[in-house]
Amino acid sequence: MVRQKVEVRREEILVATILQIEAHGMATIRVGDVASALGVSSGLVFYHFETKSALLVEALEYAVDRDLRRLDTALAKRLAPPDRLKRVLSSYGPTGAARGWTLWIDAWATALREPAIRHALSRLDDRWREALVVAIREGVDTGDFVCGDPVSAVARIGALLDGLSVAAMVYQSVTRGQLRAWVRDATAAELGLDARVLS
Repeated sequence: MVRQKVEVRREEILVATILQIEAHGMATIRVGDVASALGVSSGLVFYHFETKSALLVEALEYAVDRDLRRLDTALAKRLAPPDRLKRVLSSYGPTGAARGWTLWIDAWATALREPAIRHALSRLDDRWREALVVAIREGVDTGDFVCGDPVSAVARIGALLDGLSVAAMVYQSVTRGQLRAWVRDATAAELGLDARVLS
């Protein structure tokens, strides 16, 4: 049975888009694939999303929203600097079903040719990196951490997390337990901490 157009909401389109990306990849997905999955016309999808790039950007943001909500929760709580740092670190990288990260890795390849995706990834990445910089600076201010250049430390930690996440999810040469342990150890070394503090 074909659904009535008015019944299809933006959120349904985003969910269908995520499922199509997971099945076919971001680079090859067509608006028609999403419309067909919902039993509607491509025109309806374009009514909600002006361009295919806009649809893909919003789908990516929707998929990683859970991770960003966890990040917001971590930042909102009044915690000791090591505990806040642990929360911020755990908000980034593959966790659970890792749906956001599956799309994130797919989006990296697409971003090479799609400026809108590249800008969206940059925005999302900047949000996490800034949260980590703030958490580290807070710990430096309280004397919990020793770090002369939090921005550079975050660049190194982020690069390690990104690389290990690809190894864990694409190559499966690293377990998620190893990923967490190695990031914990590297972060502790950056901040002059015993790694057990971040366990």
